Amino acid sequence: MESPESTEHVRQAAGERTAEAVRTGDEAAFAELAESCRHELRVHCYRMLGSFTDAEDMVQETLLRAWRHRETFRGRAPFRAWLYRIATNACLDALDGPARRREITAAVDSTGGSARSATAEVTWLQPYPDRLLDLAGPAGGDPEAAAIARETVELAFLAAIQHLPPRQRAVLILRDVAGWSAPETGEALEMSTASVKSALQRARATLREKLPERRTQWRAATAPGESERALLRRYVTASRRGDMRELAALLREDARQTMPPAHLVFDGRAAILDMWRPVLEGDRTWGDWHCVPLAVNRQPAVANYVRRPGEDVYTAVNIDVLCVEDGLIAEITTFGPEALPAAGLGLTARPAETTA
Repeated sequence: MESPESTEHVRQAAGERTAEAVRTGDEAAFAELAESCRHELRVHCYRMLGSFTDAEDMVQETLLRAWRHRETFRGRAPFRAWLYRIATNACLDALDGPARRREITAAVDSTGGSARSATAEVTWLQPYPDRLLDLAGPAGGDPEAAAIARETVELAFLAAIQHLPPRQRAVLILRDVAGWSAPETGEALEMSTASVKSALQRARATLREKLPERRTQWRAATAPGESERALLRRYVTASRRGDMRELAALLREDARQTMPPAHLVFDGRAAILDMWRPVLEGDRTWGDWHCVPLAVNRQPAVANYVRRPGEDVYTAVNIDVLCVEDGLIAEITTFGPEALPAAGLGLTARPAETTA
């Protein structure tokens, strides 16, 4: 069995070889190393930006910056950590630029009155398909795998984080999610250790204010359990049948439905059912409604399609992401259908394709 000193020597030697390959412009070696980090970098950028689309763009920007400044990689820290530093600062630059500057939008209810919802106020928020999250965790029990396992991707957390000033957001993600030390975080962000600690304290306080009740702790990013999958099956069946009684039974009385793109909030089971009724019940003026189960942000979700009178195909309408508490739906977050291709589903489907 190797001694700790021997293991550390091997690690340092590997780091030196990596640094030499990167600094000397070994494009093939650089591409291989960068590609191995691509998926987790996308998750990191997604946390910073809240948008799946923007996160993909920022990964490309990160890798371009890394290649252009490859001579700055010394091998003292892992290549992955070097890329995280570049990605974090690229996101901060983007958030400071006019092209991506995002302002929190006041939420409204169905009558146009004001409503409070950390999720609905983040109009740029997008879902992240589980099948791509699965690619972000390296195999094995190394520290990198542990960091990925701790990553929280539930929408409530993502929305709350977006309410933080960008630099506080970066500190919180690097410290509480990636597990970096205060000095490491300070070096990456060019901040003093004292400033990092102060920023983290303020970020945690804001996070507690923005998170829903009973959701104030970071949770492991795990797939929905069997009880959630069973509830999702009931939800899908009831939606397909337009069974309002069964849908009512699946919702908590104080459930809410939020629509970030439209900064809309429907508070309470009655308000949600009133909104659904014209779509699912009676003559179904929208057309033939259908939904397909999927998973995003480690939460059960549904892709909703409609086939309008006279049409041969179903057209995607939206994505409903469910938050389940105590066996009932506590919140539904509704997005447009743009993320469906990344989740492996089409924007249109033939009738036979919607029977999944």
